[in-house]
Amino acid sequence: MDHEANGFNPTDILRDFDPGQTSTMPDGRTLREWSITAVDKEIEVAPGVVFPAWTLNGRIPGPTLRCTEGDRLRVRFVNSSEHPHTLHFHGVHPADMDGVPMVGRGVISPGEEFVYEFDAEPFGLHLFHCHVGPLAEHISRGMYGTFVIDPKQGRPPADEMVMVQHGYNTTLDAMGNQLYAVNGIPFHYTQEPVRVRRGELVRVYLVNILEYDPINSFHLHGNFFDYYPTGTSLTPAEFTDTVAQVQGQRGICEIRFPTEGMFMFHAHKSEFAELGWMGFFEVIP
Repeated sequence: MDHEANGFNPTDILRDFDPGQTSTMPDGRTLREWSITAVDKEIEVAPGVVFPAWTLNGRIPGPTLRCTEGDRLRVRFVNSSEHPHTLHFHGVHPADMDGVPMVGRGVISPGEEFVYEFDAEPFGLHLFHCHVGPLAEHISRGMYGTFVIDPKQGRPPADEMVMVQHGYNTTLDAMGNQLYAVNGIPFHYTQEPVRVRRGELVRVYLVNILEYDPINSFHLHGNFFDYYPTGTSLTPAEFTDTVAQVQGQRGICEIRFPTEGMFMFHAHKSEFAELGWMGFFEVIP
């Protein structure tokens, strides 16, 4: 794929965590500020297949915002799309910051902007997305991103990465997906495997925002991982090689690879895997 023409590369998205612009508030807390812009943009999602996307900051998925619990967050949302949008953040916040129609500011019309402001809580792995109807179309067109709130005590050092599971309804008929992907482009991580080191802790922030299918899954070959649902506990819920997620569910996978080699990961549903949702970890010394 021509990543330069698309304006993003899934290999870069994998480890791209945006901490925002930081400053210190009078009470000593950290203030983090971001600017997110909705942009209509055509993206080549497979050779010769151009998708009319609705993007956040020109990419699918949108940015991965990262902060620490207790931080004050300020997100300036600019709607440069031809369509009305909002930003709805999963987590705890006031009603007028919820980003849904008819509550607070409500819908942000084309050419308008709004600042969402709230405290970062609870710690864990969250997401944000547009909440304008028809909701399935706004999400499936690409209006989503990842939202990581680190616990105050932090987590053990690791090679960290985000994987957002999603699909493309290329016919725009709301009748299902023709392609499936992680971080924007189907099959990308088969062409550019995710390189990790043997014995090093690997932490995957796994998010499912797939529309038009009720469930998605993640399966790792040749290994098991600790799984932390929603990332809101520091104790894993299970040690497994496969997890299932409904839309909006997410969790943290922590993995150590004891041997070198190429290890496949994919949705444990053949249709999804064969239409793009698969990749490889390349474990090196």
